[in-house]
Amino acid sequence: MSASSLKTLRDAIKRRSFDGAYFIWGEDDYQKDDAIRQLIEAALDPGARDFNLDTRRSGEIDAETLGVLLSTPPMMAERRVIVLRDVGALKKDARKVLDQYLKSPAPDLLLLMTGAAGSKADTVLSASSTSLQFDPLTGDRIPRWITHRVTSELGLTITEPAIELLQAAVGSDLHQLAGELDKLASYIEGHSQEIGEEAVAAVVGVRRGETQADLLDAVADRNAARALGLISHVLAQTKTRRAQEYFDLLKATGAFTGRPWGSAAAVWARAADRWSRESLDRALDSLLEADIALKESRVSSEEQLLATVVLSLCAADDKSAAA
Repeated sequence: MSASSLKTLRDAIKRRSFDGAYFIWGEDDYQKDDAIRQLIEAALDPGARDFNLDTRRSGEIDAETLGVLLSTPPMMAERRVIVLRDVGALKKDARKVLDQYLKSPAPDLLLLMTGAAGSKADTVLSASSTSLQFDPLTGDRIPRWITHRVTSELGLTITEPAIELLQAAVGSDLHQLAGELDKLASYIEGHSQEIGEEAVAAVVGVRRGETQADLLDAVADRNAARALGLISHVLAQTKTRRAQEYFDLLKATGAFTGRPWGSAAAVWARAADRWSRESLDRALDSLLEADIALKESRVSSEEQLLATVVLSLCAADDKSAAA
C-alpha cells in the first residue's frame, strides 16, 4: 500500500469522517479486506450493521438491484455501508448505474468498491472516488506491519528478536502472519503483555537458526552438514503452514467440522501426505455416488451405504500404502 493511501485510510478512521466512495484495489487481498473491515467498524456501530450493511459480489448484481441498494436510506443509523466486491465484474447496465451514482454520492452512504487482484487499474473509478491501492509489502516493511498489528489490533508489544524469527519462519504472507499473531496472543494471555522469541518458537514451531532462510544460507555456503541437519526442521514448518492454510479455509467458509477448527486443521495437515491426487478423485466419486443413492427411494439401508463409503475412502492406494 502506498504511503498516501495508508495516511488517507488512517485519517478517515481516526476522524470518523469518510468520503462518499472508496475504490480499494491492488494485488494484496489481505490488506484490502483489512481496510474494508476497519472502515466498516469505524463507520457503523455493531448494533446497526444488521440493517445497514450490504456486501455483494458485483458479477451477481443487476442494474435494478444496484439502483435500489444505492438509493435506500439508512435505518436508525447515521449511514449505510455497501461493499461491492470485484467491481470490475459489474455488467454494463449496472456499471452505468454506478457511474451515474458516483457523480453525486448520497451523504448518508459509504460505498466501498474492491478491484480483484490482477485486474487492470480502473481510471474512471479512481477519478470518481477515493482510491486506496494495496500492493504486497516489501520485506523491510513487514516488521513495521507486525509491530502495528500487535500494538493496535492486539493491544500487546513484541520484541525485535521475536519479529525477526516470525518473519523468517512465516515469510511475507500477511494472512499467515496474522494467523500466527492471533495464536501468539492467545498463547501469552494471562502471563505477559509482550510476545518474545520464546513464544514464537513454541507456537510457530521454529527456533532461531532453523528456518528456511537458514537452510538456504547453508546451501549457499556449501555447508552440507549444516544444510542436511536443517532439512527435518524446515519440513516440519511446512506442515505447520499447511495447518494454517486449512484453518484459514475453514474460517473463510464457516464449514462445520464437529470440533474446533484448529483441531480439525491440525489433523488434516498431519494426514495430508496419505492422500494422493488419485485417491482424492476416487473419494469425490464415492461421495457423489452416495449422494445420488441417498436421493433414490430404493436405498434400503443408510447405514450400509455409509459403511460402503467409509471403506472406499479408507482404501489404501499405492502412494498411501507405501507411506
